[in-house]
Amino acid sequence: MAAPVAARAWLSRCLFSLLLGLAAAAGGAAPGGACGCSASRGRGDPREAAARRYSAAASGRRSAGRRPMVAIPGGVFTMGTDEPAIQQDGEWPARRVHINSFYMDQYEVSNEEFERFVNSTGYVTEAEKFGDSFVFEGMLSEEVKADIHQAVAAAPWWLPVKGANWKHPEGPDSSISNRMDHPVLHVSWNDAVAFCTWAGKRLPTEAEWEYSCRGGLENRLFPWGNKLQPKGQHYANIWQGTFPTNNTAEDGYKGTAPVTAFPPNGYGLYNIVGNAWEWTSDWWAVRHSADEVHNPSYCYRYRCAARSQNTPDSSASNLGFRCAADTLPELQ
Repeated sequence: MAAPVAARAWLSRCLFSLLLGLAAAAGGAAPGGACGCSASRGRGDPREAAARRYSAAASGRRSAGRRPMVAIPGGVFTMGTDEPAIQQDGEWPARRVHINSFYMDQYEVSNEEFERFVNSTGYVTEAEKFGDSFVFEGMLSEEVKADIHQAVAAAPWWLPVKGANWKHPEGPDSSISNRMDHPVLHVSWNDAVAFCTWAGKRLPTEAEWEYSCRGGLENRLFPWGNKLQPKGQHYANIWQGTFPTNNTAEDGYKGTAPVTAFPPNGYGLYNIVGNAWEWTSDWWAVRHSADEVHNPSYCYRYRCAARSQNTPDSSASNLGFRCAADTLPELQ
């Protein structure tokens, strides 16, 4: 799979930055704080443009998101942690949060699904428009690396690759032809919003994402408990070996895995951690009240409480998404 932060295994949930320059300010030029998401492209605020553009198409294409959705029951849970792994990411404090019932995609959006969206609408992703995206060095061919003469200072294993996009995840000499059931990558927040709107869905809020990630468990590090590999079994596609030079791929995958791989969590969600970061709908914030709240709409790595930030036009080879909905879209 793609690279984690420093020596950590893998991170999930990539969050929408409050200010377009915040990611660069917090982590230098490092994509997503070294996680692999690109810095801002320096454009204006396009928060709603993608949704508006594809809202009409969505009304006639409600059967687009053909993967099943899972009913997530409403409830109250402890969001965040009082033992943050990365202080600056604002994982703390732990607080009680009430969530209304909703639906969540059982799987990450796959290349096959995203291709259906593109073929139906003619959509062009922001990585395609800009002409480049960030890719983890270990996934690149020597031919591609030979043409790259810059890197992210704080995370030199992430390289800007011309021609890298969802159809060519490792650059022009790569293809998704044998990865149609893998998560779509190199999608920005705007791209994800456009897809979800077309499918009659939306991105999950930060609180919804963490609540569904926990799968009904309380005060556990991972969706399945506190042990990373219970009884030696792999439950997620994460980095094994010495980062960033040697991924032993003990879990069976050096890159991404099929969206159906590994056991689901208690709510039946697959790859809710590992495999790819997942966008949420929320603005980025690092200060949270410990007071009990109801259905908050603010933001949050392979732990359920972990989080990172990004700009809405950012993309990278480890960044994907899944959709949510208040009610089941038609023709599910």
